[in-house]
Amino acid sequence: MRTTARLRELLAGERMLLAPFVYDGFTARIAEEAGFDAAYMSGFATSMSRGLPDVGLLTQTEMTQNAAVIASAVSVPIIADADTGYGNAINVRRTIREYERAGAAGAHIEDQVAPKKCGFFEGKQVIGVEEAAQKIRAAVEARRDPDFVVIGRTDALAVSGWDDTERRCRAFADAGADLVFVDGIRSRDDLQEFARRMGDLPRMYNGELPPEEAEALGFKLQIHRGPVFSLYPIIKEMMVELRESGRVAALERYGAGGDVRMAIAHALGLGEINELERRYADGQESE
Repeated sequence: MRTTARLRELLAGERMLLAPFVYDGFTARIAEEAGFDAAYMSGFATSMSRGLPDVGLLTQTEMTQNAAVIASAVSVPIIADADTGYGNAINVRRTIREYERAGAAGAHIEDQVAPKKCGFFEGKQVIGVEEAAQKIRAAVEARRDPDFVVIGRTDALAVSGWDDTERRCRAFADAGADLVFVDGIRSRDDLQEFARRMGDLPRMYNGELPPEEAEALGFKLQIHRGPVFSLYPIIKEMMVELRESGRVAALERYGAGGDVRMAIAHALGLGEINELERRYADGQESE
């Protein structure tokens, strides 16, 4: 089954789809190994992996190349951050086709003024609702695969409040968005207000409130930053420990370094490579 069709199937199911942030083939492989049915290529995390803050510094080319790396590493659908579409409605058309070509199963387009910022940063601005809706329309009309999921994201909540946010979400739905996404949800009250105002629309949530709460409120998709965001305190703690003591206790908890190395290698598909080597060895017949 195509990953686009699989994503549609998951979103149509009775259970809410939970997708963790990933930013490369390794984190995507871990998500798949852990049993997730889909993963989310985060713009914040992709910028992080380049040593940059999420303030619109990455290009469409860099983002689509990363989407291609991630999508090729796993069999589960990848939902991708496509930022502002990297320009106007015409640029959005090309962006969607590039993400399709990269193997993403869906993407979201937001209504921030470029250069955009992470949805939880201060100083965001948004374009007019009419222009934003036309960008969603362009995304919908650009897709060659009708199952590719187009998500309309608004960052208006912190800028202009709930009334404008609702107006934008409804305009995105009217333009053909498969899901609407209000970024910058900071509290349970915000999440409940999102559901109260737009309970008739298919909705996506980005945050760390318990998935069962979002599911009970009728959300179709939740993306979760927890595993990726935990990397900073964990890795920093281990780096400091290594510098100060010359050891990393975490390796002892998980076994010797070689054991961890082999666990990583197998998560990355070493077993499959070994099997292929045996299959294609000189003189060995395939079954």
